[in-house]
Amino acid sequence: MEHELAHLITSEEELRAIIGSPREGGATARKATETPHEIIRAFIARSPFVLVASSDAKGNVDVSPKGDPPGFVQVLDERTLAIPERPGNHRADTFSNILQNSKVGLIFLIPGHRETLRVSGTAQISSDLWLREKMVVAGNTPKLALVIDVEEAFIHCPKCMLRSNLWESEEGDEPEGIPSLAQSFAALYNNTRPLQEFEKVIAEDARDNLY
Repeated sequence: MEHELAHLITSEEELRAIIGSPREGGATARKATETPHEIIRAFIARSPFVLVASSDAKGNVDVSPKGDPPGFVQVLDERTLAIPERPGNHRADTFSNILQNSKVGLIFLIPGHRETLRVSGTAQISSDLWLREKMVVAGNTPKLALVIDVEEAFIHCPKCMLRSNLWESEEGDEPEGIPSLAQSFAALYNNTRPLQEFEKVIAEDARDNLY
């Protein structure tokens, strides 16, 4: 880096001295719940998108996006959620991490909605047919499901959405200056393969392997 970091926060006391603590007995301090009650269930039922954070035994962290029709995440009971595994790039980073460290964190989003839902818990990988059959889309049954025992869940305040204006752009607007997936792949391969080849493969994958 150009400049050295001279003022690092290294203790909870230092942290709280700067940002403060939730007011004792206030809504922020007691907003978490261990069970997906009605408000949590309603949010999950309307969410088409969730981010899943996991880490391996060495603490290397991964965040994986999951998307499907709204309500694709199943609420199995008062403490259990299940997320279908759809066809992807076969890296299976989340699953590999969970085999080493079962702790996960989730953030659910609803397009146009300013609040988000945060969930943390312990995950397992299931191939149970009865569960996978609850997650059929377009006639396709997922091969696996991520099952989460919820330890904490709460609705997160909308300030980050207000600051970022995340949902304010017109539908279909594409930000300028961001390379496409094909351009990113071509750069990683040092342009040794034509861009059109990557574009063709990506288009075919989206067409043939969505489910």
